[in-house]
Amino acid sequence: MTTEAGTRTGRLRQLTEEYRTLADRLREGGGRERADRMRSQGKLPPRERVMSLLDSGSPWVEIGLLVAWDRYDGQAPAAGVITGVGVVAGREVVVVANDATVKAGAWWPETIGKMLRAQEIAMRQRIPIIYLVDSAGVNLPYQGGVFPGQYGAARLFYYNVLMRRYLRVPQIAAVMGSCVAGGAYLPALSDVIFMVEGTSFMGLGGPHLVAGAIGQKVDAKTLGGAVTHTTISGVAHYRAADDAQCLERIREYLGLLPFPTAPTPGAPGRPGGKPAGHLYDVLPHDHRMSYDMREILACVLDGGEFLEFQPDLAQEMLCGHGRVEGQPVAVLANQRGLVKGKPGERPRTGGILYPDSAEKSAYFIETATRERIPILFIQDVSGFMVGTEAEHSGIIRAGARFVEAMAAATVPKLVLTVNHASGAGYYAMAGQGFDPDFLLSWPSGRMGVMEGESAVMAVHGREIERARQEGRPQDSGTREAIEQMRADYDRDLDATHAAARGHVDLIVTPEETRPFLSFLLRVTSRNPGSHLGPFVLPA
Repeated sequence: MTTEAGTRTGRLRQLTEEYRTLADRLREGGGRERADRMRSQGKLPPRERVMSLLDSGSPWVEIGLLVAWDRYDGQAPAAGVITGVGVVAGREVVVVANDATVKAGAWWPETIGKMLRAQEIAMRQRIPIIYLVDSAGVNLPYQGGVFPGQYGAARLFYYNVLMRRYLRVPQIAAVMGSCVAGGAYLPALSDVIFMVEGTSFMGLGGPHLVAGAIGQKVDAKTLGGAVTHTTISGVAHYRAADDAQCLERIREYLGLLPFPTAPTPGAPGRPGGKPAGHLYDVLPHDHRMSYDMREILACVLDGGEFLEFQPDLAQEMLCGHGRVEGQPVAVLANQRGLVKGKPGERPRTGGILYPDSAEKSAYFIETATRERIPILFIQDVSGFMVGTEAEHSGIIRAGARFVEAMAAATVPKLVLTVNHASGAGYYAMAGQGFDPDFLLSWPSGRMGVMEGESAVMAVHGREIERARQEGRPQDSGTREAIEQMRADYDRDLDATHAAARGHVDLIVTPEETRPFLSFLLRVTSRNPGSHLGPFVLPA
């Protein structure tokens, strides 16, 4: 494409198509052959189990699809577990489903992280969690990253107990294949256990381990099959003839539970002010170039209507109110490009936070918290302003006020990264370390301490300046180091790199942005109490 519009839109379109290709491949799990093998054993493949469980046509937001995609030589797609938020029997739930097509559903270190994240979502939003268990247990070559540690596998069972004893979050477990060793405590610490005749097994040790440990020979069905645990041990509570019946009985069970208090209905939903496809025309091809953040808001918010707070002050930070499919939301978004400063002041660089924009944001967040309005942070931030003028104006104190107000907010916080998420500005805009409810990124998102060119100047700036002053080219070693640093930063800043490490919950396409935000706002409204931290125990 050679037109100006084509030049502007190429980057986001290209990255979106690359993401879709990667996501489709990861959803195949261990491949069609292994899925067919499960069918031949009378089982449903893992993604078919999830889709059969969910209400037909209802939203499904998968969390952590890209986790570990670039590790283990590609042998751990989605870290061997499917996690997400969907709707079952008319109510929002979290689903955790082992993918037995990937190393028999064994737990990698990243598998634990994904399952813990899923549990934390259920705990914070006070919505049921359903475990579809089919796992060979710990992936033994990587047990050092699974078994020990504060956030190792034991944390799963700790969260089980917190949900049972204090948070009253329903936990439903269906053993639909193997469930061995310590992994058996996941269903055992749930409220109810379903098992499937002929295909499910649950035990602290399988037949081979029992034979080796105590010399007893016993088959799997007798040792820990569905009949054994529903008629002899009493460990399980319900028995199903096959996977389809098991999933249907879970739906029936969930439908009998009391429904939590419904959230206050919002205004009738309206379409965005501009179609989602317009978002491809907003971001420039070069991530460093400017654009108007209001064009993004026009697509995301109902009718494109944005009631801006202090519109003529600190215009590099947009604060205001809008709705997403009828649901009210307070928005903080970074404006890019040059923006007008105060009278007599030089223009400001958009995407940078100044002392008064930090103060403005802090006040707006505190007001939204008092008004109990969820907050949406749309990130395209390069950091806080530096230099004599900024330091003398108290940028450190103002930045601390911004961070404190955001961290102390007890209302739901959602994050959408559309471009840069850099430096302390990323922290202030509800970075992952401050436990926002959900973190989304476009494929164009870039997350890191700083951009590659800034890193080059921080590390090699002195040599670059010396060569310039001496009128000579940089030496070959410096040139190679600079090019390698640029390449490393481009790779490490990429949204798929962040998603592979769980730094964002999911990558969304421009078309998915509004419906996903709307559904997740609805999910967060199920807990009218505090959303401070991954969970808050009752007094």
